[in-house]
Amino acid sequence: MPTHIAIIMDGNGRWAQSRGLPRTAGHRHGVEAVRRTVRATMEIGIPYLTLFSFSSENWARPASEIDDLMRLVKRFVRRDLEDLHKNNVRVRMIGERAGVDPDLLAMIDEGVALTRGNTALNLVIAFNYGSRAEIAKAARRLAERAIEGSIQPGDITPELLSSALDTQGLPDPDLLIRTSGELRLSNFLLWQSAYTEFVFLEACWPDFGRELLLQAIEEYRRRSRRFGGLVERSIR
Repeated sequence: MPTHIAIIMDGNGRWAQSRGLPRTAGHRHGVEAVRRTVRATMEIGIPYLTLFSFSSENWARPASEIDDLMRLVKRFVRRDLEDLHKNNVRVRMIGERAGVDPDLLAMIDEGVALTRGNTALNLVIAFNYGSRAEIAKAARRLAERAIEGSIQPGDITPELLSSALDTQGLPDPDLLIRTSGELRLSNFLLWQSAYTEFVFLEACWPDFGRELLLQAIEEYRRRSRRFGGLVERSIR
């Protein structure tokens, strides 16, 4: 079984449009899919789940759609935070804080602090996240340390760079799922997905739940993971 599953939750707008509904309806149904997926992940026993909830590129969408998305995120945090805590879920956020509503950041910070000691599931929310910016930020951190003299340029290894990323302390994803039939990473966990298995599903995100999650896991379990070698192995 995978230890860490990452999901690009794609297709809310297309799901709505195919039903003659406004795009905002797709986002609302997408929140229900998040709840189903978190619950199913816990029941199956996967310890790490990362959800790509809002890309740093998504700010280019119409202002009305962004406003609706932000309201949905706030409502989700208010409604679900206590339930997540009761179910022993630890919440963590990765992504840039600049430009995000301070009230929303305060709510997220409260959730992170409240659930810090929980152990049943590590739920990582990638919000205002872009992987290239994350890697560039990590490179700047290491460059600053080199200028200060605490490290030498020759000390910089893949492991050291990994420790400077937003995902420091998290295992790399074993399985990455993308819904809606698109076949790209869209600037999500580029460094961390070097040896990740990808499963692309035609279903749009609002239709996602336990059944499709199990389908993706079964596909993952059929794969032979060699990490560049000839013998199947694990990096647990």
